[in-house]
Amino acid sequence: MRRTRVRFAPSPTGPLHMGGVRTALYNFLYARQKGGDFIIRIEDTDSARFVPGAEKYIIEALNWCGIKADEGVDENGNIVEIPSEKHPHAPYRQSQRRGIYRKYAEELVEKGWAYYAFDSAEELASMRSEAEGKGETFIYNYQSREKLKNSLTLPKEEVERLLESTTDWTVRFKMPQDRVVAMDDLIRGHVEVNTSTLDDKVLWKRADELPTYHLANIVDDHLMEITEVIRGEEWLPSLPLHYLLYEAFGWSETMPRFAHLPLLLKPVGNGKLSKRDGDKMGFPVFPLHWVNSAGETYHGYREDGYFPEAFVNMLAMLGWNPGTEQEIFSMQELIEQFSLDKVSKSGAKFNPDKAKWYNKEYLRAKSNEELAREYLPVLKEQGVEADFDYVCKVVGIIKERATFVSDFWTIAPYLFVAPSEYVEKDLKKFGTAENYAMALEAIKADAELEEYIRAKEWPMGKVMNCIRLGLSGSGSGLAIADIISCIGKEEAIKRMEKLADHLLCA
Repeated sequence: MRRTRVRFAPSPTGPLHMGGVRTALYNFLYARQKGGDFIIRIEDTDSARFVPGAEKYIIEALNWCGIKADEGVDENGNIVEIPSEKHPHAPYRQSQRRGIYRKYAEELVEKGWAYYAFDSAEELASMRSEAEGKGETFIYNYQSREKLKNSLTLPKEEVERLLESTTDWTVRFKMPQDRVVAMDDLIRGHVEVNTSTLDDKVLWKRADELPTYHLANIVDDHLMEITEVIRGEEWLPSLPLHYLLYEAFGWSETMPRFAHLPLLLKPVGNGKLSKRDGDKMGFPVFPLHWVNSAGETYHGYREDGYFPEAFVNMLAMLGWNPGTEQEIFSMQELIEQFSLDKVSKSGAKFNPDKAKWYNKEYLRAKSNEELAREYLPVLKEQGVEADFDYVCKVVGIIKERATFVSDFWTIAPYLFVAPSEYVEKDLKKFGTAENYAMALEAIKADAELEEYIRAKEWPMGKVMNCIRLGLSGSGSGLAIADIISCIGKEEAIKRMEKLADHLLCA
């Protein structure tokens, strides 16, 4: 039995989508449960799509979620570049490993599993256009490669000349003709594909001396001794090629097992969850906020006030079912119960209301002291300095009504600041001189409010709502007893007298 080793290998082409975070999470849970290693490797071989800042974003997002790597990232959150005892396979950026891939590409050519292709991008675009004009689709495969410019069709001398004198060439995999590739997936079961339906993928490019994903991930997974590859469903069509690459290199005995995760689906309609869905429906699809090169800002779960534990719990349940009614899991519980055989084959529809539900549940479960510490910066932004014990008391009263810590201010700002204005319709309805006189007398009395009002046989609703109007600025809100227990009787009388001034002015 080999030690379990899994990896998360994102591309720094933009902010990390929540689907990518889920892939990282499932890898992390699997590694922790098996007592193995979780590795982060940056697959930055697509230089044309590289986005500055994306790598840092990826690591910061995973750290916020509590998804910590055993290899690949140092204590300061940097991708490791120099091998050490803890990080023996460094560097963990594929662009810094470029020197190792060419020899593997050429090994495949020598073994007859690959060939040199000299068709330029312009020539290939022309062939695609020509095929489309005939209502056909151009595919670089066993049928077309015999008619194209490559080492299978050109004389040896011409091949050697082109290899030396040009840089516009690639190494392509020579996909076998009419062969059935039998594969096993830990989530989807047994799959078979005929190679005649597949094309000859580019493995390595002379122009930038970088491999494509197909070659780099196979070579790196082998060298890093990866035992399971847990990745998104979008890579399932590439599985036959990857199986054949392991065979071509002679690594079938140590080939990792594969598991392809279901897609995250949009809340309404069909298709994969995208940032456009978030923009349209007002929810984030990224863990942290992101500003792109055009200055457009995309919301993040962290900045929108979600707790990382709630976000992680919600993500874990998108595609995985523990087989019980339990919905709230700590990270440790997820580690103990997670298994790939309980991951669904079908896509998981994202529900933004459910995401809020998770946050509400986690908020309720937190202590008043924890929430008070998170609420203090919100109060500071509002220009309010408050005693910690008082904030703890306030939080204990209002947290059942909140989904986010920022809601505390929206729910009851009047527990810190006297109202400066009053809801007009409530003022007209409850702010009469008669109601006010009864309300002020009741609040000054040394008796329980409701008992005093009943003893006087006054209209309970009118008097109580007039009191609430004076204390909070509105006829609705927290219980009057809760408000007075926080602000005190003296402050309550002051606010009622302030309401009198407003009524006189009106």
